Amino acid sequence: MKDITFDNKDKMAIIGLGTWKSDKGLVYKAVRRAIEVGYRHIDCAAIYGNEAEIGEAFADAFKAGDIKREDLWVTSKLWNTAHKATAVKPALEKTLADLQLEYLDLYLMHWPIAMKEDAGFPFKGEDFYTLDEVPLEETWEAMLKEKQEGLVNHTGVSNFHIDNLETLGRIEFPEMNQVEMHPFLPQQKLVDYCKAKGINMTAYSPLGSMDRPARAKQENEPMLMEQPVVQKIAEKHGASPAQILINWSVQRGIAVIPKSTNDQRIADNFNAATIELTAQEVEHIDGIQSGFRFIDGSIWVGEGSPYRLEDLWEL
Repeated sequence: MKDITFDNKDKMAIIGLGTWKSDKGLVYKAVRRAIEVGYRHIDCAAIYGNEAEIGEAFADAFKAGDIKREDLWVTSKLWNTAHKATAVKPALEKTLADLQLEYLDLYLMHWPIAMKEDAGFPFKGEDFYTLDEVPLEETWEAMLKEKQEGLVNHTGVSNFHIDNLETLGRIEFPEMNQVEMHPFLPQQKLVDYCKAKGINMTAYSPLGSMDRPARAKQENEPMLMEQPVVQKIAEKHGASPAQILINWSVQRGIAVIPKSTNDQRIADNFNAATIELTAQEVEHIDGIQSGFRFIDGSIWVGEGSPYRLEDLWEL
């Protein structure tokens, strides 16, 4: 398994288990199965609502001797309602308690969006703070403080474009930027920028996230795994389309976190690392890019919101 290497030489396995949309009652088994298969990288977030069950899986895996804590990379994310400096540590401590861990390997700011502490869904205009009221720098400095205190080993962000990365870089550049990335949306300009700044990258929704909530879907969405070029290459390698899409990220040197709670697909996704795509095959896959986003950010720009889509990504 390839690794992503950080400046201090810490290594994160390039394929991790994603846990967004992994339902309670299923995510425990998925995490235990993933560790059994060989995953050493688990991606979590407070807003997923399943960290307590994941924590049970970690505790039981450690107790059973399946894996040592120091051999497991765990990422989690700070939710938008905890962006004030005074809220960051309590949010982190809640995540650590739920995950039954003493530290995180990586902690990410989930979105460049600040929201009031009691904001729920559906969001209303008054649920938001502007970035003048709660600047990204305030949140970032509080996260860096938790790194200094040893509660997290590495700090980064998710869903950040170049301008927002530049804002944080005036203090210290993030060590990771986790964004939606797949052959429809290869984000090459952002990839090149992050590489130049020493920012590692992780691709979420690498398979198209077709199981996300209906409210987050658009009409007549394209299907990544049904693209003829992907299916043809998969057939040639005796692999699944999902494995080809995962390997596409691996060959770009970008971490990838496919989600599954199915035993066989968990194993298949992990084994995608063994595929060797040719340069021509990668070029053919690159050719399907369309700029399409499955997670388009429209949830944050409703009536009364101070945010615009161009605050999230280049349009």
